[in-house]
Amino acid sequence: MATEPAECGKLEQHLQVLGRSLDRFLTFQHPDAMHEPARWRSALERRLPDTGIGIDAVMEEMTHYVIPNGSAFPNPGSTAFITTGATTISALATLAGAVASPQRLSLNAFNFLEAQSLNWLAQLFRLPADMQGLYTSGGSVANLVALGAARQRAFEDVGVDPARQGVEHRTRVFASEESHHSILRACAVLGLGRDALVPIPCDAQGRMRTELLAQTLEACEDLPVAIVGNLGTTNAGAIDPIIELARIARENRVWLHLDGAYGLPGMLDPDVRPLFDGLEWADSVVVDPHKWLGAPVGIGAVFVRDRALLQRAFTQEAAAYYEGSLSDDAEHSMNHMGIPYSDMGIELSAPSRGAVVWALLREIGVAGLAARIQRHNAMARWLAEQVQADPHLELLRTPRLSICCFRYVDERIEQTDELNRQLHHRLLHNNRNLPSTTLIDGKLALRPCFIGARTGWPQVQALLEEVRETGAALARQWTSPSARDRPERTRRSRS
Repeated sequence: MATEPAECGKLEQHLQVLGRSLDRFLTFQHPDAMHEPARWRSALERRLPDTGIGIDAVMEEMTHYVIPNGSAFPNPGSTAFITTGATTISALATLAGAVASPQRLSLNAFNFLEAQSLNWLAQLFRLPADMQGLYTSGGSVANLVALGAARQRAFEDVGVDPARQGVEHRTRVFASEESHHSILRACAVLGLGRDALVPIPCDAQGRMRTELLAQTLEACEDLPVAIVGNLGTTNAGAIDPIIELARIARENRVWLHLDGAYGLPGMLDPDVRPLFDGLEWADSVVVDPHKWLGAPVGIGAVFVRDRALLQRAFTQEAAAYYEGSLSDDAEHSMNHMGIPYSDMGIELSAPSRGAVVWALLREIGVAGLAARIQRHNAMARWLAEQVQADPHLELLRTPRLSICCFRYVDERIEQTDELNRQLHHRLLHNNRNLPSTTLIDGKLALRPCFIGARTGWPQVQALLEEVRETGAALARQWTSPSARDRPERTRRSRS
């Protein structure tokens, strides 16, 4: 029978086993997890164990059945989602925090790095000196926290404390129709209501039409809470006109929130930097280190010009078991809990996320991160150029960041959307180049987003080649005289 104390002193040994297994996984020589799912499911689908099998046996199952059948997201050829595998240093820092500082509390080196790394991020993205940050579990919660601060200020301006008294007015939040769905959910969770969100139409490049925003604000009879701008839409990487948004926000005394969960690091590319002019006028900005920075999933950050608003919006109030045990002296790490981050958002328990961001920035520095951003943006632009030069490819949106939306076309085939749906299905089946799809102006597009730290030029070149070859093969099948019935087309639902 395994006992808990038996784990003591064996971490190094098991880390070596784990490291070897993960290194094999990162070669991506294995098939997809769903190639033979019955094999690993039969090994893992067991009843709740009455008696433990011990750490050695668990590690055996982990390395044989779990890790080899992990996610395709870390694959350098996976460009489907704005989520990627953690870099090695950020994975190691996450493990270090889980063991040495399991809570974002007390005076210790990990908690020190919470503030230090937030300051580094603010400097990295040239945020104003009065903007202070808070880590969250991701961009969705970061957007929620930022809009919570916006709600607090809007209601305080009319003499109401919404965190204490509740929401007493009909409100409006103005965001482009390309905004992330987490904005809609934040409106619901904050008590504003989903109907409070006012979608503003976009131009041909997916950017909010600011003249329509101004007209809509002028006609608004409800309490305006916030304007939400995009610093790189999830759909196609569009960046809203920040300076115009800032001007409209100031003229109407409305909170300006900028969602840069994906795209804010794009400003490190000199070719894109001018599109971020006006960032200093924002009241709140979010970014996800677990996207372009290469941190593991679960790390977002929100920066607010007046962090005291967060404390008024999210404070937990005093708790006897918590505050009553603290003092002001620093003779022991647990005499003081440090910066009260738990009163600035919705999490009390939270991991030491700052050490992860600190580690990845210490490893490669600003220059290394900027080189990654520039490489990925250049890959999207290069792909767009190849698409425009190919009569069988159609570019649906000019890239601004690292997303390129395009599709395969053949003048003999009218069902272009269905052709590309099948093309995408075959790409996934081949398990080499794995983009997602999206709709651009009602047209189905292949949508690679180059964001992974391990993704480089070989992947974008391989994707282009496979799209050309697979598209041509499908077109030949569709236009063949013998292809009277196309069962694949009729049975295949939308990807």
